[in-house]
Amino acid sequence: MRETIALPGVGLSIPVRAAKAKLSALLEMVAAGQEVTITSDGKPKAVLLPVTRHKPRKVFTGTMEHLKQMPMQTEGPFADEIIRADRDGRGW
Repeated sequence: MRETIALPGVGLSIPVRAAKAKLSALLEMVAAGQEVTITSDGKPKAVLLPVTRHKPRKVFTGTMEHLKQMPMQTEGPFADEIIRADRDGRGW
């Protein structure tokens, strides 16, 4: 694709306007393993990555016994106070 350019430290990149016009071709490149950075005004704004490259989320392996060993919070602000202040600040 001739609209793409290689930027130092960024890799293969394409301006946002060209990315809009060539989205299907970009998706094929990404599916084949190529990372593509979308730029706007010459600055990187987003990166298209193959789905298989994402790491799965780490599963919480803590147990209830572990949580029971955690020290009890005895000084504020407590969670309900923080939430109430946040809601009041938003005008809810």
